[in-house]
Amino acid sequence: MSLKKEQYHKRLIDDKITKYLKIFGAISIQGPKWCGKTWTSLNHANSVTYMTEKSIRDLAKVDPKYIFTKENPQLIDEWQLVPSVWDCVRHECDNDHQKGKFILTGSTTLTKEEQEEEVFHTGTGRIAIMRMHPMSLYESGDSNRRCIN
Repeated sequence: MSLKKEQYHKRLIDDKITKYLKIFGAISIQGPKWCGKTWTSLNHANSVTYMTEKSIRDLAKVDPKYIFTKENPQLIDEWQLVPSVWDCVRHECDNDHQKGKFILTGSTTLTKEEQEEEVFHTGTGRIAIMRMHPMSLYESGDSNRRCIN
């Protein structure tokens, strides 16, 4: 299943995503709403799970493994809606050491209580955390990157 978008504009982060998917079992792309996290991730993913869908979220609350597909990398969009997904992804990465299994996206951060109660491991060495910013003028084609003195 191809999720490539015809109208996709290459982002500065794309090469880094490709590189990190070859190094880590999963990557987590974090950033503000509407900066392009999901759209960019779809360009790299072979399957997608939207945690904003109630039935998917309910399934993940029972056991996050129920939402995993075999079509990697799998994008799990807004994973933080079911915080236990994080540790399950980390555990999956530990099980087979396969690279590029998951792309996690999210724009809201967990509360301190959610972090303490729901997430038991940082994901260090398994999940690379990447920060994404809104599209730059260079990325949109509105600047040529030259500096004027």
